[in-house]
Amino acid sequence: MSTEFHLKATAAADGPYALDIDPERAGWGYSSLRVLDLPPGGHHSFATGDSEWIVLPLSGGCTVLTGSGETGETSRAGEAGETSKAGETGEMFELTGRESVFSGVTDFAYVPRDAHVRIASGAGGRFALTGARCERRLPARYGAARDVPVELRGTGNCSRQVNNFGAAGTFECDRLIAVEVLTPGGNWSSYPPHKHDECRPGEESELEEIYYFEVESAHGTEGVGYQRVTPSGHGRGTDVLAEVRSGDAVLIPDGWHGPSIAAPGHALYYLNVMAGPGETREWLIRDHPDHGWIRSTWPAQPVDPRLPLYEAPTGDAR
Repeated sequence: MSTEFHLKATAAADGPYALDIDPERAGWGYSSLRVLDLPPGGHHSFATGDSEWIVLPLSGGCTVLTGSGETGETSRAGEAGETSKAGETGEMFELTGRESVFSGVTDFAYVPRDAHVRIASGAGGRFALTGARCERRLPARYGAARDVPVELRGTGNCSRQVNNFGAAGTFECDRLIAVEVLTPGGNWSSYPPHKHDECRPGEESELEEIYYFEVESAHGTEGVGYQRVTPSGHGRGTDVLAEVRSGDAVLIPDGWHGPSIAAPGHALYYLNVMAGPGETREWLIRDHPDHGWIRSTWPAQPVDPRLPLYEAPTGDAR
């Protein structure tokens, strides 16, 4: 089994980013993910280039400005001589954020390709930048936490929660699809194993995917989870069995992926980032023929009573 698809925390760090995955690093065409840590009073600027991005707080809140600004490295706000034009002719979004990925749904900001973006955080925090190369330049927009559909998927020990903040049909993007999945300790998610590595109109989409993990600590100990990917006969023959910890990522260019397993006592979070070459932005999957039958058992079982771990707020927290 290859380890090239399992990127351990800090192994894919680059400059200001704790994790930096772009199409060149992944060896594919579209999907990107960056994780940015900002200290109190910190800020970071970047050019979006040929990709659209969603700025998603993992912990803490921030201000996102997009427009014709200067780019630079992470630094502290208020430094002598600091200048930024970002937002003067663009948009500014205040993101309330959240304490952690295990504490609530968050608001977010969409920023288009061919723009400059500045992220600043008074209290500091950790922020995911989910990206996809694209053709259309859509307007910058704010996504309210109260508008994020929270879905309970599966039943029994296959129960999990999906926060569909950037799902196809939920929030408009050109190519980017992004969702959050939360799995209670002891449960399996991304199950039955499924794939989306071929274009089969009406049946399956061709999508590259990144899984970014965080594992909830319990009783003073860090948790672990497990991710499995098996070859589907297409693409690069991706074959992964990984013990994942907070900050790890798994690249899935192809293959049957699942299960994602949460160890007992430790809830598992993962952020899915997807994009592909299809003319239609959609998430169509095929279940593994040996395991798809598990879906037929779900109607006879209740959803795990621990779910939802939390619900989207009903008001606008801005």
